[in-house]
Amino acid sequence: MTSAQVDTEKTPEGEGYERGLGSRQVQMIAIGGAIGVGLFLGAGANIAKAGPSLIFMYALAGVIIFFIMRALGELLLYRPVSGSFAEYSREFLGPFFGYFTGWTYWLMWVVTGMAELTAAAIYVNYWFPDIPRWVTALVFLVILFGVNLISVKVFGELEFWFSMVKVTALIGMIVIGLGVLTFGFSSAGDTAAVSNLWAFDGFFPKGVGSSLMTLQGVMFAYLAVELVGVTAGESEDPEKTLPKAINTLPWRIALFYVGALTVILCVVKWTEFAPGVSPFVEAFAKIGIPAGAAIVNFVVLTAALSSCNSGMYSTGRMLRNLAESGEAPAAFKKLSSTKTPAVGITVSVLFMGIGVILNYIVPEKAFGYVVSVATAAGIWTWLMILISHVLYRRAVVAGRLPASPFPAPGGSKCSYVAIAFLLFVTGLIAYDADARVCLYVMAGWFTALAIGWRILKSRDPHIAERGGEPEFEKVG
Repeated sequence: MTSAQVDTEKTPEGEGYERGLGSRQVQMIAIGGAIGVGLFLGAGANIAKAGPSLIFMYALAGVIIFFIMRALGELLLYRPVSGSFAEYSREFLGPFFGYFTGWTYWLMWVVTGMAELTAAAIYVNYWFPDIPRWVTALVFLVILFGVNLISVKVFGELEFWFSMVKVTALIGMIVIGLGVLTFGFSSAGDTAAVSNLWAFDGFFPKGVGSSLMTLQGVMFAYLAVELVGVTAGESEDPEKTLPKAINTLPWRIALFYVGALTVILCVVKWTEFAPGVSPFVEAFAKIGIPAGAAIVNFVVLTAALSSCNSGMYSTGRMLRNLAESGEAPAAFKKLSSTKTPAVGITVSVLFMGIGVILNYIVPEKAFGYVVSVATAAGIWTWLMILISHVLYRRAVVAGRLPASPFPAPGGSKCSYVAIAFLLFVTGLIAYDADARVCLYVMAGWFTALAIGWRILKSRDPHIAERGGEPEFEKVG
């Protein structure tokens, strides 16, 4: 029995979206989701903290991300729905958790959009240092807003080319870096060597503890890989495109994160990188290729705009899913004539505008503030995916639900490992005095959501009954 034969009234067919995302677009959205500002800009600060051991941190976190995505993949093929993980939380843990997850994922993308706008403004300052960052952030915000209102096809096409630029450039960087290592050309060739990975105080130059503390930034770099789940309701053939997109994740992580960082840190010793500067831009400046640093700066600018573009896409869809469940204002359910959730996108963009204000008030601290909050919200989303997967597997074993045609390897065992890892990272965030503020923000956010839930229940006493009985109560 296929997922299309099961519970057809819950599939995305009646949701009103245009199935405008083709296979090549979904594939490139999945690839682009693994390459963002967390790698291009955030890696500079993390290299300064951990040295070459950052490579190992990205590899370790990459394994966990693959576990998360295979868990999500199994759920998506069991029931491909546009609400994705919010809908699965609603089904397996109950409406309260679906409400929490949907709104928290919305927060994650709004805050991530702020981070991307901040990064884009920093990159533009490379060429035009006199332009205030808030001006640049505002201009990009308005342009991407217009793109997302046109149609999902335009979004998908723009995202395809954004991702194509990132992928092509990263491969080019790796090839050039390997050329410097092999043939020793350019001014960096004299000092480029694989031994740079351990020659300056070892592979863990500041200790294992300092390396572990970078996991917050590393996990932020992987935010958006789950975006492929949100495309389920607008993919032309989700049963074919989604598994293919998810199964390519390991080589994407190995090539674009582990591979690219390894080459960069071999070409330029880690002590020459600093926070606030893209290590890729810095490396190409050292290599001395004419206009090389400027080209890389353009690439990382497209990476930031790509992620912000994706944020506008996902927030509008998540607000519509919440509205359809009675957990957000009914106005968010409306689709424009081009089948886009225009009201939800507009409200999300207005909140992303807070990032413009932060760039006006505290331009030097804006990026750090929003990264920590986005990471905490992302960890919650990933935890809900994993817990929903565990409960789904229990229901399958008990014979209450059909098996997915795309089962996660190891069943729910890998999900348990990933849950433990995410809780460990949360503990590291709590230990870090600078990052700890995001937990206070999240505590306030959850309090506000709890108050909102009580208000919703007072207006509609049946809202807590939607989505069925929580799966963990059925299983025991």
